[in-house]
Amino acid sequence: MEGLAAKIEHTILKADATESEIKKLCEEAKEHRFFGVCVPPYFIKLAKQVLSKTECKVVSVVGFPLGYNSTPSKVEETRKAIDEGADEIDMVLNIAAFKNGDFNFVLNDIQSVCTLTHLKNRKLKVIIETALLSKEEIVKACEICAEAGVDFVKTSTGFSTSGAQAEDISLMRNNLPSNIGIKASGGIKNKEQALALVEAGASRIGASAGVKLL
Repeated sequence: MEGLAAKIEHTILKADATESEIKKLCEEAKEHRFFGVCVPPYFIKLAKQVLSKTECKVVSVVGFPLGYNSTPSKVEETRKAIDEGADEIDMVLNIAAFKNGDFNFVLNDIQSVCTLTHLKNRKLKVIIETALLSKEEIVKACEICAEAGVDFVKTSTGFSTSGAQAEDISLMRNNLPSNIGIKASGGIKNKEQALALVEAGASRIGASAGVKLL
């Protein structure tokens, strides 16, 4: 299962995560040669330290989990995360602005973070929270992300009503340029589910059950 392992971002984003849990996450990521770990901003330095002599990447989150933080605060969160060692940033779409049709605001919000991320030679994923969007809205969100020039579009925070669905991944893949990847995340509990999401078009898998997926 080396192919699947290389796509997995082993994840802990719960509010009460402990140092020992993050260390265990990183050790498991090293052992199984996962792509990386996804951790709360508070634990970026620790994860970077534990993974220092490996290829394993450190991913963290911005505007998480609701997305309606101000644009300057998202930019500052991103700057600090990168300064502390984050290789990739997963930012949450401003769903409130999106739902209210303020697409210029949403585009500017994403571009502001994307510009900084790329200036620092890092990658940006945008979490669109598919569970809260209609099919038409998923397509529109993908269009905005493509215009902003992001590296990946991600399905879910894992904190909403549901997580990654294969049909949503397929819809996203059909409405994104080939150079933009898709990260499936939220509620991925077994290997069969993970492989179905990859088959649908996901190039990364975000899961707290990373070891179990193998």
